[in-house]
Amino acid sequence: MRVVAAVMLVGAGVVVGISARPSRPEIRGWEKGRGWGWIWGAEDEVGSLNAMTDATRLAALRGVREGKVYDLGLPYSRRSYKFPGHSPGEIMSFRSPEGLERESRQPGGAERPAFFWHSNALFLSDNVATQLDGLAHIVMGEDHHWYNGFREADWGSDFGVRKCDADSIPPIIARGVLIDVAAWKGVDVLPGGTLITTEDLKATLAWEGVELEPGDVVLVRTGSGRNWGEDGADHAAIAASDSSGPGLEATRWLVEEHGAILVGSDTSGYEGPAPPGTKTVHEYLLVEQGVHLGELHNLEELSRDRVYTFCYIALTNRIKGATAGFAMRPIAVR
Repeated sequence: MRVVAAVMLVGAGVVVGISARPSRPEIRGWEKGRGWGWIWGAEDEVGSLNAMTDATRLAALRGVREGKVYDLGLPYSRRSYKFPGHSPGEIMSFRSPEGLERESRQPGGAERPAFFWHSNALFLSDNVATQLDGLAHIVMGEDHHWYNGFREADWGSDFGVRKCDADSIPPIIARGVLIDVAAWKGVDVLPGGTLITTEDLKATLAWEGVELEPGDVVLVRTGSGRNWGEDGADHAAIAASDSSGPGLEATRWLVEEHGAILVGSDTSGYEGPAPPGTKTVHEYLLVEQGVHLGELHNLEELSRDRVYTFCYIALTNRIKGATAGFAMRPIAVR
């Protein structure tokens, strides 16, 4: 059974047999044909997520009908695949029962503790596994500015960015929409390098019976998440399918024509191939529009159950200076 979005206000689940759509809360800041942009004031670090209000969050939560939770986070380990250009990850035991015990037996070693524990030191990129790119992740121009005109010379440092970091991303509760392009095309995984067009998105939404509305979180499925496995250790399999995704025109259609406040996918970069020297989707979304970008979301269970609308909830780790909320566990609630 397909989800009939025409019966939904903002939210999740399957509601059949209701012909009228209730009025939805006003979505502030978005203008059809323009999208979002630098409209929230000179000190703003939040971007399009400013459009969320108590009323929109409540509407999204009211859409939940079953309470079924879908885990959209992919498990991360030291073996996990990452986009080239980000540092490798390592997880090291800083203290362990065996190590503490052994040290206490050595000449001049520490006194044997009264109890034992594990603690780890983590060395990893802030762009690994399921993540939300922060608005400082991408810069443009000779002044290396990012969203809202914040410049590297003013707000960058060797200890993290000081504007638009991961800590500036608010808790996200919104209506989520899955655009399952792989399923519409009848394949498990789109071939690597597939450019998803506006027509692909339109056709998939029509096939699902879903209509987009301003304020939606939109997640596009390529099927690449099927290759992640237990912890993303098969780098060759993931890399073979990781390069598919929407192009700039299709992404503009989501943001400017339909008011998406966040877009994402099941790949490490969201966007598909583009001609050299052209504007990237990352530049358009993060710098020009102030729209956060979700990457490496686990969309397989939603696809399996044909759940196309839901309540999307995401909370980032509050690490100041980080350029992305990373190794996250967002959920979809039906």
